[in-house]
Amino acid sequence: MAGIPNNVAPVTVDVILPCLNEAPALPWMLERMPADFRPIVVDNNSTDGSGDLARSLGATVVAEKTPGFGAAAHAGLEAATSDLVCFCDCDGSLDPQQLPLVTAPLVDGRADLVLGRRAPVRRDAFPLPARVANWELARRVRRRTGLGIRDLGPMRAAGREALLGLNLADRRFGYPLEMVMNAADAGWRVSEVEVAYLPRVGKSKVTGTVRGCVRTVRDMSGVLAR
Repeated sequence: MAGIPNNVAPVTVDVILPCLNEAPALPWMLERMPADFRPIVVDNNSTDGSGDLARSLGATVVAEKTPGFGAAAHAGLEAATSDLVCFCDCDGSLDPQQLPLVTAPLVDGRADLVLGRRAPVRRDAFPLPARVANWELARRVRRRTGLGIRDLGPMRAAGREALLGLNLADRRFGYPLEMVMNAADAGWRVSEVEVAYLPRVGKSKVTGTVRGCVRTVRDMSGVLAR
């Protein structure tokens, strides 16, 4: 896996972390946030004190009462102030130390949206139901858009104002796919970089269950059908 490029100028980047009951993972996530990357934890009705914990660890915390991954992600986008923003799952499955890998093509002017293509470090990091669902959705996106992507990776980066201009409307699990589809329709340069994918901390609410994967595919299929 490539290292962080040495020629990338430091820029301040807001990192949007949608959060629902991720207290066990938060300390590790926040302590590994690179310099000049500012965490915005969007507390989506957590009952385990995630919001208070994140605040005590120095993160900006945004409360989003509307349930749904997209609702939390978009609330973070609206709260961000930096020119570049990243999105990252808050469950410990993605290492914040790799965020500069994802922003590098943007800083260098080589891409408009960068997705982190997940490379599992262990087989159990990417459960089979989630792997199959992701493969099928990526295949359908390639067929619809001509993009060469292989993963709808949750670690991603783009310009904040440009993202707001995509008028993203999905507030559930279709949000990440809608971002890619709208970007493709707008003629954006969409690229991928490889990032390590780790076993998440705690019990999965989505990718570790067939029911969660079915729900995600259903939401994303709705976006593809538009």
